[in-house]
Amino acid sequence: MKKELTSKQMDKKKASYLEGTVSIFINIGLFIIKLWAGTVSGSIAITADAWHSLSDTISSMVVIVGAKLSSKKPDKEHPFGHGRWEQIAAIFIGFLLSLIAYDFVTESIIQFQSKESANFGTLAIVVIIISILANEALAQYAFYLGRKTKSISIKADGWHHRTDALSSVVILVGIFFKDYFWWIDSLLGIIVAIMIFYAAYKIVKESITKLLGENPSLELIQEIETIIRVVSSTDVFPHHYHIHNYISHRELTFHIMLDPQYDIVTAHNIATEIEDKIFSELNIVSTIHIEPWYPENEMNSKCV
Repeated sequence: MKKELTSKQMDKKKASYLEGTVSIFINIGLFIIKLWAGTVSGSIAITADAWHSLSDTISSMVVIVGAKLSSKKPDKEHPFGHGRWEQIAAIFIGFLLSLIAYDFVTESIIQFQSKESANFGTLAIVVIIISILANEALAQYAFYLGRKTKSISIKADGWHHRTDALSSVVILVGIFFKDYFWWIDSLLGIIVAIMIFYAAYKIVKESITKLLGENPSLELIQEIETIIRVVSSTDVFPHHYHIHNYISHRELTFHIMLDPQYDIVTAHNIATEIEDKIFSELNIVSTIHIEPWYPENEMNSKCV
């Protein structure tokens, strides 16, 4: 049965576009002014932080692309949609960020060995403060939209903004110690590079996990079983869950045990009602296999 986007899913898509677009414009602006400040001051740390801002721009682009792909209908060659291209792109981005981080680690070590120090000035301090305030504002905005739409990707983008704000805080603290430790910029450059490495690691790990396949979480199973209890007035025993994540949408298959005295039409109607409710509540297309329930069946003890 063909499933259409609900109003809740449409709101989530619009929120993803809005949050992603705002984030892209602000982070491009932050990238430009931080790159400028890093060049003027000769600071590897600020230059690295500029690229960290650019990584926020990339993650926001992924949010928008993900929302766009989720609305693209499957075709004959791709019956499950095109959503996994998002993960392939994310893996490429993760490796690109790793190369950028490696370059900053190398430059920081060279700077330390040559005993060079950055010339932090008023410009660097002002730019870093702007970065902290802007990224925290973006984080709060993303968290607000994430709570409103229950979008995991928007919430994740909010945490990315928070990470960028924290990296700028680290640099700001370091600037005030520049007169005491000539090597502070080299250390800060390595710290920010490690943050970029970690962001790349999280991106690649999550993408590979989704491509390889994953078990449904305990929280998801609990949500499904709550829906079943609400929808069905009869005893239903679900088990044998399998979830297939195509990024633009998810498909769930599982079994339910029903009283064997039910006729085919009744059993079908129960399964269909559960499938429709799962889609409207969780945006997951489900397929249910029906089995007869017998009290002496050992499987019953494993079912809820």
